[in-house]
Amino acid sequence: RRDRIKMLLWDRNGFWLLMKRLEQDRFVWPRKEAVLMPRTEQLHWLLEGIDIEAMRAHPRRYYQRVT
Repeated sequence: RRDRIKMLLWDRNGFWLLMKRLEQDRFVWPRKEAVLMPRTEQLHWLLEGIDIEAMRAHPRRYYQRVT
């Protein structure tokens, strides 16, 4: 279905089980992995319906000198 997402969070002395269900849309979930451990930023993107596989950071550049 991909209209639901569940998250299990540890909070010092116990677990939180969170669930979000969309009424009409679908979550864009990466197909490669059954279990995903996203960064905070990626989690926000997933919950907003953004495809995190399409979101790419700019490549890191290394320079030896500046003119």
